[in-house]
Amino acid sequence: MLHLANIPPTAEIQASDAAHHLHPFTDAKQINAQKTRVITRAEGVYVYESDGTKLIDGMAGLWCVNVGYGRERIAEAVHRQMSQLAYYNTFFQCTHPMVTELAEKIASVTPGTLKHVMFTNSGSESNETIIRIVRHYWGCMGKPAKTNIISRKLGYHGSSMGSASLSGMTAMHRQGGMPIPGIHHIDPPYWFGHDGEMSLEELGLERAKQLNTMIDWLGEDNVGAFIGEPIQGAAGVLIPPANYWTEIQKVCRARNVLLIADEVICGFGRTGKWFGSETFGFEPDMMALAKGLSSGYLPIGAVAVADRVALPFIEKSGEFYHGYTYAGHPAACAAALENIKIIEEEGLVENAATGTGAYLRKRWAELSDHEMVGEARSVGMIGALELVPNKKSRKRFADEGKVGTMCRNNSVKAGLVMRACWDRMVISPPLNIAEHEIDEIVSKAKVALDATWKQVKAEGLV
Repeated sequence: MLHLANIPPTAEIQASDAAHHLHPFTDAKQINAQKTRVITRAEGVYVYESDGTKLIDGMAGLWCVNVGYGRERIAEAVHRQMSQLAYYNTFFQCTHPMVTELAEKIASVTPGTLKHVMFTNSGSESNETIIRIVRHYWGCMGKPAKTNIISRKLGYHGSSMGSASLSGMTAMHRQGGMPIPGIHHIDPPYWFGHDGEMSLEELGLERAKQLNTMIDWLGEDNVGAFIGEPIQGAAGVLIPPANYWTEIQKVCRARNVLLIADEVICGFGRTGKWFGSETFGFEPDMMALAKGLSSGYLPIGAVAVADRVALPFIEKSGEFYHGYTYAGHPAACAAALENIKIIEEEGLVENAATGTGAYLRKRWAELSDHEMVGEARSVGMIGALELVPNKKSRKRFADEGKVGTMCRNNSVKAGLVMRACWDRMVISPPLNIAEHEIDEIVSKAKVALDATWKQVKAEGLV
């Protein structure tokens, strides 16, 4: 793998970063005081800091590097494309070979009749596009009042005005006048955090009933869609009961409401199927795609649209006043195509289900024995640990998020990138991870848990 030379000294990079770079989801004053960690290269499932520190990347970048780092064939595919056609738009009756080939490829792996694709540049843009399609579709169908979209608390769908409004993160909503009108939220299927006295089946039924009640309150003729992540990732990997999505689908079908799966995290093999909706047995009318579409090698997103929506939309819509300059960028399409080929050729979807994914689930479950872990849960190549002061009562730490941050920092010290979502520790490693690398993740997570538990007791937080 090519290693770049002449990287400036770490202190110089940190100073420039503090002076000019505004980071996402960050307290700028705090990060500048602490100084950033500078990542300079990556290979396989490992990333390297500028001082040479090696970290196993338990988060696959940001839920996205499904095929792992250092795939030269993706770089070569991008180089070939940029040498031939670096850019052209898809406006004004134009297309190019890469975008049509990728649309066809996506249609070949999406389930059911999700055979139409509109390209974007990110998951946020995909969900923003979905808002536009939902509302325009119902207008074309002679039901212009069906503009309301129901989402879930703790859901994450992006950080633009529309997608952040779909998200159920109250901290985001406090900044910038969100949610925008017509977005409503119901409770998530979070058994451990909210409903541990219910059975899982009862929880699935109750949440579907809550959706039905919300539709009643808004009026069926005013509700256009329900959107959700198959597994709520940024909320802390909230895995729904087995009956949840089939019950949600029943409500949507009965009430003439579009069903939308945000597959930005779950898509392209993460859950052991190509898409999370397949894992949980439901058939969405649209899917938001990004992240694993290119394994993060270049920015690209998409919306997959089922025949039910696409065909009337095409026939009755006229011009749809929506799109992005870089949507379907030739080089990004080339990266995505090569990425999907790797996933297929190496059987990475199957691997996440029955190969090393099964091994990860076995090893990850062992962490439930730790005295600070209330629950260790996982599906495919995605997992979470609930950090609690009392395992039996499921009582939470008083200052939620403080202990999670401690554990995240201790994890990095141990050589593992593991994310904290409040007091839930989450992992989402590359799909090509080996068993011995899973062993490394689990052993380093245990080191981080031990160090955090010691710190928690020392500070009187338990």
